[in-house]
Amino acid sequence: MADQTLTLTLDTGNGEGGDVVIKLRPDLAPGHVERITELAQEGFYDGVVFHRVIPGFMAQGGDPTGTGMGGSDKPDLKAEFNAEPHVRGTCSMARTQVPDSANSQFFICFDDARFLDNQYTVWGQVESGMEHIDALPKGEPPREPGKIVKATVA
Repeated sequence: MADQTLTLTLDTGNGEGGDVVIKLRPDLAPGHVERITELAQEGFYDGVVFHRVIPGFMAQGGDPTGTGMGGSDKPDLKAEFNAEPHVRGTCSMARTQVPDSANSQFFICFDDARFLDNQYTVWGQVESGMEHIDALPKGEPPREPGKIVKATVA
């Protein structure tokens, strides 16, 4: 991964959905960007729902079971906490109480969530399409959750 800017595009579907383009930040979290890139290229995120969408806070997805309890079959990642602020459009890894437990789940902040700074691994920033994240059905879990139709890395 040289200096080129990598982006992750989440197609949230037609109708209310659309493309969410995320600038990947290997400068902040090279291991996490590598994992997300790998999972996207393998089609892991295709069809996966946003299972936890809390207004004013964040939208979480990346669990193939849709329960918030699942992940990929790859080993958990070592934390790459960084000083990047959790603000609107920040993409960060979800984890358990154990710092080195991030795997495939991630969240996108709706608003400032600076209390998460230095405790979760920021790996990207939404460049366009944040309105599609804003439009996701709300809930824990939403009754009819929004989903990632297709995830692609360019």
